[in-house]
Amino acid sequence: MFGRIGRFSVNRPWLTIVFWIVASVALAGLAPELKSSTDQADFLPSRYESAQIMKIQEESFPQQETPAAVVVFQRNDGAALTDADKAAVAKVTESLQAKRYETFKSVVTSPEAVSKDGKMALASVVSAEKDPAAEAGLESIRKLRTDGKAELQGSELKMGVTGPVALMVDAKEAAGDTDAMIMMATLVLIIVLLGVIFRSPLIALLPVLMIALMFIAANGLIATASELFGLEADASNSAILIVVLFGVGCDYILFLLFRYREHLRAGQEPKQALIEAVSRVGETIASAAGAVIVAFLALVFSTMGNMRAMGPSLAISVAVTLVAALTLVPAVFSLLGTKAFWPSKAWKRAPKDRLAGKAGAIASRRPGLVAAVATGLLAVLALGAFGFKPGFDQESSLPKTLESIQANADLQKSFSAGETEPSLVFVKSKEGAQLDKAALDTFRQSIAAVENVGDVSPAVLSPKGDVALYNVVLKFRPSSEQAIELVAGDLRDAVHKNAPEGSKALVGGKTAVLADIEDAVKHDYRLVFPIAALAIMLILGLLLRSVVAPLYLMLAVGLGFTATLGSAVWLFQNIKGEDGLLFSLPIVVYLFVVAIGTDYNILMVARLREEVRKGRSTAEAVRLAVSQSAPTIGSAAVILSGTFGVLMLADNSMLQQMGFAVAFGILLTAFIMALLLVPTLTALIGPKAWWPGSGTGNRSDVHEEFTGGTRQEEPATTGSRS
Repeated sequence: MFGRIGRFSVNRPWLTIVFWIVASVALAGLAPELKSSTDQADFLPSRYESAQIMKIQEESFPQQETPAAVVVFQRNDGAALTDADKAAVAKVTESLQAKRYETFKSVVTSPEAVSKDGKMALASVVSAEKDPAAEAGLESIRKLRTDGKAELQGSELKMGVTGPVALMVDAKEAAGDTDAMIMMATLVLIIVLLGVIFRSPLIALLPVLMIALMFIAANGLIATASELFGLEADASNSAILIVVLFGVGCDYILFLLFRYREHLRAGQEPKQALIEAVSRVGETIASAAGAVIVAFLALVFSTMGNMRAMGPSLAISVAVTLVAALTLVPAVFSLLGTKAFWPSKAWKRAPKDRLAGKAGAIASRRPGLVAAVATGLLAVLALGAFGFKPGFDQESSLPKTLESIQANADLQKSFSAGETEPSLVFVKSKEGAQLDKAALDTFRQSIAAVENVGDVSPAVLSPKGDVALYNVVLKFRPSSEQAIELVAGDLRDAVHKNAPEGSKALVGGKTAVLADIEDAVKHDYRLVFPIAALAIMLILGLLLRSVVAPLYLMLAVGLGFTATLGSAVWLFQNIKGEDGLLFSLPIVVYLFVVAIGTDYNILMVARLREEVRKGRSTAEAVRLAVSQSAPTIGSAAVILSGTFGVLMLADNSMLQQMGFAVAFGILLTAFIMALLLVPTLTALIGPKAWWPGSGTGNRSDVHEEFTGGTRQEEPATTGSRS
């Protein structure tokens, strides 16, 4: 089948290329627009308490004011505010209120908004929009900052704006700079590395251009599929799609180009060498893509809405990459022939590759020792995973120089840390009757008595009187670990236990959402990972026609996953002293290390099987497979890890964690697992690795060559080392 695909693409290159261009333009032009969500509660199912709160709030308080920001006023010298200072704060606040910002309902302060130590005053900014973090809300915050600082010009006061929308403004602007830097660094890295590997400007640039075309097609297909089949999709996943396409696309292109160059060096004509490369590597690429696709599709079983949206989108993008690798890439290189390698002549001769040869020789001669060392190294790194602590505090990961971060730090010196985003407690009558005000006052006192609760507002009743709302200020920052533990534990326990008779009481707000997300993530780990592992193991079994090989391959993958996570814990928690790691880091490692990194294991075992089927002994097959696959796997891994490694340049600790974990995990997967552990385990197990088959086939000492619809057989060549 892959020979026929390769033959069609190579012999009809213009038809194939034009089809790709027309299809991509049509999909981009006709596809509906994808929408994105900024509300974390949108990602949770209705069984979670914080999600139920959203529904109650919409039904009972449709005009409920939404806190957007907090303006923090203080003296430049840090002294207590004078009466003149307080009057100035009131005047500035009135002036800001009079400006009637597009999305703000009010900007207000009061004598009660002065701290007990007298050093700070606050003004509350309330949004009139359901989604205050939309672009219009962000722009209103920017204008308020500019106007407020202009009003204070020449006074002894200074101001800073913090709170949820202000934090969103700063995070978005910081991320905008980071995204541009990372994209530029990624493109430069890929172009430079491809240029160094092949010593050709064409090969350095062509993959980038082809992947850009794949991205256009994938985005259009995702949007179209979402519209036609009601799939969940989120426009905010575009950045992840780009990284996946660059990573997977470069891998598959390299797999094909290295085999193409190998056949050229064996003396084949360019078109024939391309057809043979697609024929040989097609099954490997298809199996690798299949493993990645099912791993991504396993995310549809996630509790989290954003994960469910991401799964099909990533699967579609990988499927597009697979089709492009088998059709578009051969078509482009069919037109160029050997000119693609210009000006280098290195494609004509095989390099000595002493390092790859030595690695193959050691792996075949001392498989027990190599397997023990590789396993020991991964096991030591894996020990760190037992100390993994999930972190949900976005603020702690952002640069401390941002205005919202500085203003919030100042606020905490004189007010409760949770002042910017109070938790919400709703009391709802079960029968729709009006709530008793005396019972509501008693309930308020029970909430205020919970340790580390700073302040509880009086109850605000809905128009029907059947729902009451309290704003609960915690002594901890809303996204801190202490706040999440408090809301998920003592606060919710007290709220549920002391709900007035005939009513139910629920806790919502940002902290409650994070507590529910933490529970949802734990559920996903127990469900998604096993489903993905079984699906990948099934694909490996079909590829290898074996029951034994997939078992030890998946054990190796599991060890690699744990070692990757453990490495991040060792570095960031134990060495750098950070309180916790990105809560979704295990999912990120699963997506980009386990799923994509499995490509290298598949390439290795496919090459092992190919050599065994030629009648070679297991030891000789290991030597040849390692020495011949090392350049391909090594080059692909360096490029893929490099694209993620540039995230470590970001001034955001969570991006740094993600970049390190994925980059280091890919290197572990390629150089320790795929090139050392997997082949040595195969050597130790011997022919039983291919049970119930023997690993041999009817192609001993011959290889198939497809030309113009006919099949010819020639004496097999081992192929020069790429």
